[in-house]
Amino acid sequence: MADILDETDLQILKTLQKNAKLTTKELADAVHLTPTPVFERQKRLERQGYIKKYVAILDPEKLGQGMQVFCKVKLKHINHEIADSFVRRIQRIPEVTECYNTSGAYDYLLKVRARDMKQYQEFVLNKLGEIESLASIESTFVMSEVKQNYGIHIG
Repeated sequence: MADILDETDLQILKTLQKNAKLTTKELADAVHLTPTPVFERQKRLERQGYIKKYVAILDPEKLGQGMQVFCKVKLKHINHEIADSFVRRIQRIPEVTECYNTSGAYDYLLKVRARDMKQYQEFVLNKLGEIESLASIESTFVMSEVKQNYGIHIG
């Protein structure tokens, strides 16, 4: 049975998406309730998986990882074993910040962060290049970021 979220639950989620550092009292004030029921609702939303985790969003430029690349990966052939092996390998590569299994001309889309072109080249040669099932890659370099929204649109 699907969990039913009421307007207060949705308001808690919207508010936390904007600022996950709010104290329970601040969150309660924002949704016009007292702290105890807000605390209980927030914990329930966490238990039910609506809130996966809380993170700090860092500035990649300031940390020397300003180059962003979308890397489309095609495997030679694919089955469960090859896909599982590829995914396990990608999960261990720190430069890959996101990975999606996709349909179409490519099997996976990787979002990669690097310091510069030299580091990206090393990533391609020494990390992706070591994967035997890899057939081809196509890199798209981000020139500027137009929109980045980490939240989910909640009606």
